[in-house]
Amino acid sequence: QVQLVESGGGSVQAGGSLRLSCDGSGRPFGAYAIGWFRQAPGKEREFVAAQNWSGVDARYAYSVRGRFTASRDNAKKTAYLQMSDLKPEDTGVYYCAARYGIEYAASDYDLWGQGTQVTVSS
Repeated sequence: QVQLVESGGGSVQAGGSLRLSCDGSGRPFGAYAIGWFRQAPGKEREFVAAQNWSGVDARYAYSVRGRFTASRDNAKKTAYLQMSDLKPEDTGVYYCAARYGIEYAASDYDLWGQGTQVTVSS
């Protein structure tokens, strides 16, 4: 079973960029789809992006489409979320999660990282 650890969060001003990493240990990382979710204070965890095991198929929430890009390097057991043109409403704790096959609901994912905080100021 794979274990996930996120990193790369931080505080940026609106319009800035961050790249989140999701490091996987154990195996088989390359067999899993990786989903990215975020949770703002007082709100439910919401889907941000997901990428299938090969990286060929990527899906995005409408709110981040064109600004966020998911990628992965299975040899390094790492997935990435490049976030550009960040907005204050992107603020939250970002999580990566793994499962077999892309799904959009957080409840469909069994394996989760601990999360990393992203704060975007106006």
